[in-house]
Amino acid sequence: MAADPNSGPYYINYGFQQGRDRPSPYSVAVAPPPQCLPPHRPSAVPHYSPSAPTYTPTPQQYQQDRPASSGRRTACVALSVVGVLFILGVTGFLIWYFVGSSCVFGVPCGSSGSCVSSSKWCDGTPDCPLGEDEEKCLRLYGSNFLLQAYSPTSQSWKPVCTDYWSDSYGKISCEQIGYSRDTYLQFGKTSQISGGSNGFMKLDSSFSNTGGKLQNRLTSSSSCSTGSVVTLRCIGCGVKSNPSTRIIGGTVARAGEWPWQVSLQINKQHICGGTIITPYWIVTAAHCVETYSRPSYWTVVAGLLKLTEMQAVPGSSVSLIIANKNYKSQTKDNDIALMKLTRPLAFSDTVKPVCLPNVGLQAAPSSQYWISGWGASREGGAANEDLLMARVSVIDQDTCNSAQVYNGLITKTMICAGVLQGGVDSCQGDSGGPLVTQENSLWWLVGDTSWGYGCAQRNKPGVYGNVTYFLDWIYHQMQTN
Repeated sequence: MAADPNSGPYYINYGFQQGRDRPSPYSVAVAPPPQCLPPHRPSAVPHYSPSAPTYTPTPQQYQQDRPASSGRRTACVALSVVGVLFILGVTGFLIWYFVGSSCVFGVPCGSSGSCVSSSKWCDGTPDCPLGEDEEKCLRLYGSNFLLQAYSPTSQSWKPVCTDYWSDSYGKISCEQIGYSRDTYLQFGKTSQISGGSNGFMKLDSSFSNTGGKLQNRLTSSSSCSTGSVVTLRCIGCGVKSNPSTRIIGGTVARAGEWPWQVSLQINKQHICGGTIITPYWIVTAAHCVETYSRPSYWTVVAGLLKLTEMQAVPGSSVSLIIANKNYKSQTKDNDIALMKLTRPLAFSDTVKPVCLPNVGLQAAPSSQYWISGWGASREGGAANEDLLMARVSVIDQDTCNSAQVYNGLITKTMICAGVLQGGVDSCQGDSGGPLVTQENSLWWLVGDTSWGYGCAQRNKPGVYGNVTYFLDWIYHQMQTN
């Protein structure tokens, strides 16, 4: 956590070769992002989007085999016929390629290249080779955790009516989204805030058991007799002590103030930060695990504020590391990773999960954002003994991409946060740690510390992975692993 506006221009991360015009990740510290929950709105259909190569036809070269004087007319006719056939062939290929292969009239399943009609998504029957069309059929919306289900008939998301609803269905829903039944908290009811003209999804009362996918039991309905829709808490998250009002540069955190903050260590040495999202899962930055990708290298320490205190505890072992497959080392695009612990964390006053940002979560521009970590207080410095915290502001993407700031380096997978005049920032050692904000009395994970130029320099705020953008990816990994 840096507070020195005169620190040097770059900080080097372990295992990262600094190149000219390339962003340097904070190895143990990172800077906050610019845009508060940048606009990432999922499309109407929950789908995967493979890239299609561009086809460029190469014109054939034709040669005339006999003198023009003996068969010019015949040659012209032949060339015309061949030309027409060639054009028809290319046209046919392009139609096949772009219509048949690129799902112009359907939705791509994923890496298999198969396509499925939009009306077959979430209809209860797997049509994709790996069943991707039945994966992302439920989601949590907004700061009140409204449960929404995808309707294949209207091809839109609808709230779920509380008619016939019970905790059994709540547990099925949470498990289908990606959580464990063991963390299930409760379901609630709220008025028809998102119903009305769009309608509802409602349980079919003819189903008596609660096994299998929930979409097998949901049907579209224009009415909801209870007059309320389901809100769902799959895990108790985002609750902590009130933050200190001391802000300048970075101040020492108190016990329980950031209970989701963890230290990721190799051989008892703090390397990066991370954030608890469930008893098993930790969010961090992909560049943290780029060099040291074996789970056996790492231990995770939660609930302690001082690095020296961590020397006496064994920490939690890691069973699995998943870095986003689209992570780009040179640009730090898609800089996010997950660690799965061998055994679940025991939650307490000092060890708790933060909330993942639900789709549609709208944080006000005036919202306060906080960063925390054991990163250096100055460029090139050592890790701090104490967990530090600082308040920062989210900076909009246009400003962060301006020539005076990062000159176009900020992508949709990133957000900037900090103070443009300098003086408050993440630094090496903060990498992978959380950028959080409070909304509706709960704390939400907005970003993971990724990279920056120097520490706390003017016009060089911290850059974070945009957790909202990666929400589907996070849930998919939790579902399948």
